[in-house]
Amino acid sequence: MGQVTDPRSLPDPGAEILDVVDRHDRVTGRATRAEVYARKLLHRCVFVLVRDGEGRIFVHRRTASKLIFPSLYDMFTGGVVGAGESYDDAALREAEEELGVSGLARPVPLFTFLHEDGEGPASRGGWWSAVYEVRCDRPVRPQASEIAWHAFLTERELERRLEEWEWVPDGLAAYLRLRARSH
Repeated sequence: MGQVTDPRSLPDPGAEILDVVDRHDRVTGRATRAEVYARKLLHRCVFVLVRDGEGRIFVHRRTASKLIFPSLYDMFTGGVVGAGESYDDAALREAEEELGVSGLARPVPLFTFLHEDGEGPASRGGWWSAVYEVRCDRPVRPQASEIAWHAFLTERELERRLEEWEWVPDGLAAYLRLRARSH
């Protein structure tokens, strides 16, 4: 597949190279993130549910400067999978990066699904989504450029907030699938 692209080494997130995939999650090519978004090409993303030692879930509000879904809440850390990068490697990288920690255990893969973002000019197309879970017993120091607010919430607290706060649509879709699998 070639060399893995580490998104942190790129000055412009839109210049990051991503694998373009088909509806069966097979790589069909590569393009910049900006091109993937502009042309609504299928690509890959990871979602990592982070729990602390008490089982509470890491919840955060994205900064207003985020390109996608600014100022919305999310119950996952995560992001796009770089070209040549595995889902597993991306899940660990994204969790450590967003939490501001190192040395996490490898996130445990739970399931994958194809998220389709709907129709119209606001649509971003679709992406294969790999959902993971990891435990983090360390103090977190979230990236200020990515996360404006954060807390660890119990599942009950999170459930109460689902109707009160505006959530990242794909994160909410992943959470609802996860919840359905648990019940």
